Amino acid sequence: MPIQRIICGLGQRTLPFFNNNSNTSQIVRKMSSSVLATESSTKGMIILNRPKALNAINLEMVRKIYKHLKKCEKTKSLMIIKGTGDKAFCAGGDVRTIVESGPTEESKTFFREEYTTNALIGNYKIPYIALIDGITMGGGVGLSVHGKYRVATERTLFAMPETAIGLFPDVGGSYFLPRLQGKLGLFLGLTGHRLKGEDVLKAGIATHYCDSSKLSDLETTLLNCPDADEVPDILNKFNKPSDKLFSLDPLLEKINKCFDGESVEDIIENLRTDGSEWALKTVETLSKMSPTSLKVTHRQLELGAKLSLPRCLNMEYRIVLRHLQDSDFKEGVRAMLIDKDQKPKWQPNTLEAVTEERVQSYFARLSDMEELKL
Repeated sequence: MPIQRIICGLGQRTLPFFNNNSNTSQIVRKMSSSVLATESSTKGMIILNRPKALNAINLEMVRKIYKHLKKCEKTKSLMIIKGTGDKAFCAGGDVRTIVESGPTEESKTFFREEYTTNALIGNYKIPYIALIDGITMGGGVGLSVHGKYRVATERTLFAMPETAIGLFPDVGGSYFLPRLQGKLGLFLGLTGHRLKGEDVLKAGIATHYCDSSKLSDLETTLLNCPDADEVPDILNKFNKPSDKLFSLDPLLEKINKCFDGESVEDIIENLRTDGSEWALKTVETLSKMSPTSLKVTHRQLELGAKLSLPRCLNMEYRIVLRHLQDSDFKEGVRAMLIDKDQKPKWQPNTLEAVTEERVQSYFARLSDMEELKL
């Protein structure tokens, strides 16, 4: 029986590698570490292990993930990343902790190291396979979407909901969202619209779709394959999407037309002119978001369409530091995640009051000491 090491916060433990994934899961749940970095002689795996927090990531987790990725890139033939439990791959970053601690050096460090990890995944030298079973939002998107392979299931729930908490779609959102079909990425980034199951594949966010009941078999087959060149064939074998249309397919023409605006105000005017039930509901959704976040996101995605992933992450690091200092971020997290009154008091509270000067301030270059270096 091959041996697999599980490297946890207290050091290394040697455990047998079981082909039966349910047995592996039982062992995982007994471990206290928030990240289980496992390996066989030729394969690497990262298991996000905070199921009660929907596998949301913090600085300690980011550091463990980065360290294991760097090690395995040089010594292994493939890498798999997944989450513990059946509810979430990763629901995002632990933003509540970040906001409650304030704009500290640790909060800056979290984003710097998270974005550095996103860049590593985007340029990973061996096959990187993210099993995005369950909720995949924010930071979880950053841990998956830049990798070569992303496997969704019927339980996958994707969203970039940052404008609702006064932030912006970071972790490389400025890179991957503008590269989705038409104006779909801008629509997803501004509204936080949720995609489920096969829609995540049909939107171009996942690369494959596998029923959750078959994930264990897929994982075992990948871990037992003798050559990483077989990975594409293995994934294609388990790829079983239906012929069902993309749920947004009937709306893509409207999305492309309405979201083709030089400003958020133009987009809202386009939606009101359209006047359909969908358009008016979308206006209502946008009216609940931070006006500053909407304008920053619009500019971010416009610029990101022409930038490489590392340059997008450089830009996003500038934006996020400004959000830590002066934005609606703290108020959004309070209203949506702490007090949960769903009544954020945005400052300013209208799009018209968010000046061009204020938007530009989020994108201004940092000092040479602070700039993210990738």
